[in-house]
Amino acid sequence: MTRAGLDKRPDEVSAMFDAVAARYDLTNDVLSLLLDRWWRRVTVQAVAAGPQDTVLDLAAGTGTSSEPLARLGATVVPCDLSLGMLAVGKAARPALPFTAGDGTRLPFGDGVFDAVTISFGLRNVVDTRAALTELARVTRPGGRLVVCEFSRPTFPPFRTVYVEYLMRLLPSIARAVSSAPDAYVYLAESIRAWPDQAGLARRIGVAGWDRVRWRNLTGGVVAVHTATRA
Repeated sequence: MTRAGLDKRPDEVSAMFDAVAARYDLTNDVLSLLLDRWWRRVTVQAVAAGPQDTVLDLAAGTGTSSEPLARLGATVVPCDLSLGMLAVGKAARPALPFTAGDGTRLPFGDGVFDAVTISFGLRNVVDTRAALTELARVTRPGGRLVVCEFSRPTFPPFRTVYVEYLMRLLPSIARAVSSAPDAYVYLAESIRAWPDQAGLARRIGVAGWDRVRWRNLTGGVVAVHTATRA
Protein backbone atom coordinates (compact mmCIF):
# COMPACT_ATOMS: atom_id res chain seq x y z
CA MET A 1 0.00 0.00 0.00
CA THR A 2 2.17 2.81 -1.29
CA ARG A 3 1.49 6.42 -2.25
CA ALA A 4 1.57 7.26 -5.96
CA GLY A 5 4.13 9.93 -6.78
CA LEU A 6 5.88 9.62 -3.44
CA ASP A 7 7.17 6.06 -3.71
CA LYS A 8 10.78 5.60 -2.66
CA ARG A 9 12.93 2.51 -2.30
CA PRO A 10 14.08 1.65 1.23
CA ASP A 11 17.64 2.72 0.39
CA GLU A 12 16.37 6.11 -0.83
CA VAL A 13 14.38 6.65 2.37
CA SER A 14 17.39 5.65 4.44
CA ALA A 15 19.70 8.01 2.54
CA MET A 16 17.22 10.88 2.95
CA PHE A 17 17.11 10.44 6.72
CA ASP A 18 20.87 9.93 6.92
CA ALA A 19 21.17 13.38 5.37
CA VAL A 20 18.90 15.11 7.91
CA ALA A 21 20.07 13.19 10.98
CA ALA A 22 22.59 15.72 12.32
CA ARG A 23 20.00 18.42 13.03
CA TYR A 24 16.79 16.38 12.84
CA ASP A 25 15.60 16.96 16.41
CA LEU A 26 16.34 20.70 16.27
CA THR A 27 14.54 21.05 12.94
CA ASN A 28 11.47 19.26 14.31
CA ASP A 29 11.36 21.62 17.30
CA VAL A 30 11.54 24.68 15.05
CA LEU A 31 9.05 23.50 12.42
CA SER A 32 6.48 22.42 15.00
CA LEU A 33 7.01 25.44 17.29
CA LEU A 34 7.95 22.89 20.01
CA LEU A 35 4.56 21.17 19.74
CA ASP A 36 6.32 17.93 18.79
CA ARG A 37 7.41 17.59 22.41
CA TRP A 38 3.79 17.59 23.61
CA TRP A 39 2.73 15.20 20.83
CA ARG A 40 5.41 12.76 21.93
CA ARG A 41 4.39 13.03 25.59
CA VAL A 42 0.81 12.13 24.65
CA THR A 43 2.15 9.16 22.67
CA VAL A 44 4.18 7.91 25.63
CA GLN A 45 1.06 8.13 27.80
CA ALA A 46 -0.91 6.13 25.22
CA VAL A 47 1.74 3.38 25.12
CA ALA A 48 1.27 3.08 28.90
CA ALA A 49 4.49 1.10 29.28
CA GLY A 50 5.51 -0.32 32.64
CA PRO A 51 8.61 -2.01 34.08
CA GLN A 52 7.46 -5.44 32.90
CA ASP A 53 6.87 -4.36 29.28
CA THR A 54 9.05 -4.84 26.23
CA VAL A 55 8.37 -2.11 23.68
CA LEU A 56 9.40 -1.73 20.04
CA ASP A 57 9.83 1.89 18.93
CA LEU A 58 9.88 1.70 15.14
CA ALA A 59 11.28 4.59 13.09
CA ALA A 60 12.83 5.70 16.37
CA GLY A 61 15.37 7.94 14.68
CA THR A 62 17.68 9.39 17.30
CA GLY A 63 15.69 7.89 20.18
CA THR A 64 13.78 10.97 21.32
CA SER A 65 10.61 8.87 21.44
CA SER A 66 12.36 5.87 23.06
CA GLU A 67 14.08 7.58 25.97
CA PRO A 68 10.86 8.55 27.83
CA LEU A 69 9.64 4.95 27.60
CA ALA A 70 12.92 3.68 29.04
CA ARG A 71 12.62 6.16 31.92
CA LEU A 72 9.31 4.46 32.82
CA GLY A 73 11.24 1.24 33.34
CA ALA A 74 10.20 -0.54 30.15
CA THR A 75 12.65 -2.47 27.99
CA VAL A 76 12.68 -0.40 24.81
CA VAL A 77 14.16 -1.36 21.45
CA PRO A 78 14.63 1.68 19.17
CA CYS A 79 14.62 0.46 15.55
CA ASP A 80 15.24 2.49 12.40
CA LEU A 81 16.22 1.97 8.77
CA SER A 82 18.60 4.95 8.76
CA LEU A 83 22.09 4.16 10.00
CA GLY A 84 22.79 7.89 10.17
CA MET A 85 19.90 8.40 12.58
CA LEU A 86 21.01 5.44 14.67
CA ALA A 87 24.57 6.78 14.89
CA VAL A 88 23.39 10.20 16.10
CA GLY A 89 21.03 8.53 18.56
CA LYS A 90 23.66 6.16 19.94
CA ALA A 91 26.06 9.03 20.51
CA ALA A 92 23.40 10.97 22.44
CA ARG A 93 21.76 8.03 24.23
CA PRO A 94 24.35 5.24 24.53
CA ALA A 95 22.29 3.19 26.99
CA LEU A 96 19.54 2.47 24.45
CA PRO A 97 19.87 -0.71 22.31
CA PHE A 98 19.51 0.90 18.87
CA THR A 99 18.77 -1.68 16.17
CA ALA A 100 18.84 -1.35 12.38
CA GLY A 101 15.75 -2.71 10.68
CA ASP A 102 13.33 -2.34 7.76
CA GLY A 103 9.76 -1.75 8.91
CA THR A 104 8.43 -4.11 6.25
CA ARG A 105 10.77 -6.97 7.33
CA LEU A 106 11.38 -6.57 11.04
CA PRO A 107 14.34 -8.52 12.50
CA PHE A 108 12.33 -9.86 15.45
CA GLY A 109 10.44 -13.04 16.26
CA ASP A 110 6.68 -13.46 16.51
CA GLY A 111 4.87 -12.03 19.52
CA VAL A 112 7.94 -10.75 21.38
CA PHE A 113 6.69 -7.24 22.24
CA ASP A 114 4.01 -6.14 24.67
CA ALA A 115 3.59 -2.85 22.81
CA VAL A 116 4.78 -1.35 19.52
CA THR A 117 4.81 2.30 18.60
CA ILE A 118 5.83 4.48 15.67
CA SER A 119 5.93 8.30 15.70
CA PHE A 120 6.04 10.36 12.52
CA GLY A 121 7.48 7.46 10.56
CA LEU A 122 4.66 5.32 9.23
CA ARG A 123 3.98 7.56 6.24
CA ASN A 124 7.65 7.21 5.20
CA VAL A 125 7.68 3.40 5.18
CA VAL A 126 7.57 2.23 1.57
CA ASP A 127 4.63 -0.13 2.21
CA THR A 128 2.25 1.00 4.94
CA ARG A 129 0.20 -2.20 5.05
CA ALA A 130 3.30 -4.41 5.23
CA ALA A 131 4.64 -2.34 8.14
CA LEU A 132 1.37 -2.52 10.07
CA THR A 133 1.18 -6.27 9.43
CA GLU A 134 4.78 -6.75 10.59
CA LEU A 135 4.06 -4.74 13.73
CA ALA A 136 1.12 -7.06 14.42
CA ARG A 137 3.31 -10.11 13.85
CA VAL A 138 5.90 -9.10 16.45
CA THR A 139 3.28 -8.10 19.05
CA ARG A 140 1.83 -10.63 21.48
CA PRO A 141 -1.94 -11.27 21.33
CA GLY A 142 -3.63 -8.50 23.29
CA GLY A 143 -0.60 -6.23 22.91
CA ARG A 144 -0.84 -2.55 22.02
CA LEU A 145 -0.15 -0.43 18.96
CA VAL A 146 0.28 3.35 19.16
CA VAL A 147 0.79 5.39 15.98
CA CYS A 148 1.51 9.11 16.22
CA GLU A 149 1.36 10.68 12.80
CA PHE A 150 0.47 13.86 10.98
CA SER A 151 -3.17 13.86 9.94
CA ARG A 152 -5.99 16.07 8.63
CA PRO A 153 -7.05 19.24 10.53
CA THR A 154 -10.74 19.00 11.32
CA PHE A 155 -11.62 22.72 10.89
CA PRO A 156 -11.74 23.52 7.14
CA PRO A 157 -10.41 27.13 7.29
CA PHE A 158 -7.52 26.02 9.49
CA ARG A 159 -6.87 23.07 7.16
CA THR A 160 -6.38 25.50 4.25
CA VAL A 161 -3.89 27.61 6.23
CA TYR A 162 -2.08 24.46 7.37
CA VAL A 163 -1.61 23.14 3.84
CA GLU A 164 -0.25 26.50 2.74
CA TYR A 165 2.25 26.38 5.62
CA LEU A 166 3.32 22.88 4.67
CA MET A 167 3.90 23.55 1.02
CA ARG A 168 5.36 27.06 1.21
CA LEU A 169 6.75 27.96 4.60
CA LEU A 170 7.95 24.58 5.87
CA PRO A 171 10.61 24.05 3.17
CA SER A 172 11.74 27.67 3.56
CA ILE A 173 12.15 27.34 7.31
CA ALA A 174 13.91 24.00 6.86
CA ARG A 175 16.51 25.68 4.65
CA ALA A 176 17.51 27.83 7.62
CA VAL A 177 17.90 25.07 10.20
CA SER A 178 18.12 21.63 8.56
CA SER A 179 21.29 19.83 7.49
CA ALA A 180 19.46 18.69 4.31
CA PRO A 181 16.55 21.06 3.64
CA ASP A 182 15.55 19.53 0.28
CA ALA A 183 14.32 16.44 2.12
CA TYR A 184 11.60 18.53 3.73
CA VAL A 185 9.96 19.16 0.37
CA TYR A 186 9.34 15.41 0.15
CA LEU A 187 8.28 15.25 3.80
CA ALA A 188 5.75 18.05 3.29
CA GLU A 189 4.33 16.26 0.25
CA SER A 190 4.11 13.02 2.19
CA ILE A 191 2.03 14.73 4.90
CA ARG A 192 -0.37 16.22 2.35
CA ALA A 193 -0.81 12.83 0.64
CA TRP A 194 -1.35 10.89 3.87
CA PRO A 195 -4.87 9.57 4.64
CA ASP A 196 -7.12 11.24 7.18
CA GLN A 197 -7.86 9.83 10.62
CA ALA A 198 -10.57 7.41 9.49
CA GLY A 199 -8.54 6.31 6.49
CA LEU A 200 -5.56 5.36 8.63
CA ALA A 201 -7.86 3.59 11.10
CA ARG A 202 -9.15 1.40 8.27
CA ARG A 203 -5.60 0.50 7.22
CA ILE A 204 -4.74 -0.45 10.78
CA GLY A 205 -7.80 -2.68 11.05
CA VAL A 206 -7.07 -4.46 7.77
CA ALA A 207 -3.55 -5.24 9.01
CA GLY A 208 -4.79 -7.37 11.91
CA TRP A 209 -5.52 -4.93 14.71
CA ASP A 210 -8.71 -4.60 16.78
CA ARG A 211 -10.37 -1.76 18.70
CA VAL A 212 -8.83 0.98 16.59
CA ARG A 213 -9.34 4.48 17.99
CA TRP A 214 -7.74 7.85 17.57
CA ARG A 215 -7.26 11.12 19.41
CA ASN A 216 -6.78 14.40 17.56
CA LEU A 217 -4.04 16.77 18.71
CA THR A 218 -3.68 20.43 17.73
CA GLY A 219 -6.98 20.40 15.84
CA GLY A 220 -6.12 17.26 13.90
CA VAL A 221 -2.68 18.34 12.70
CA VAL A 222 -1.55 15.17 14.46
CA ALA A 223 -3.57 12.09 15.44
CA VAL A 224 -2.60 9.35 17.87
CA HIS A 225 -4.13 6.03 16.81
CA THR A 226 -4.30 3.13 19.24
CA ALA A 227 -5.25 -0.48 18.65
CA THR A 228 -4.99 -3.96 20.17
CA ARG A 229 -3.42 -7.07 18.62
CA ALA A 230 -6.20 -9.39 17.47
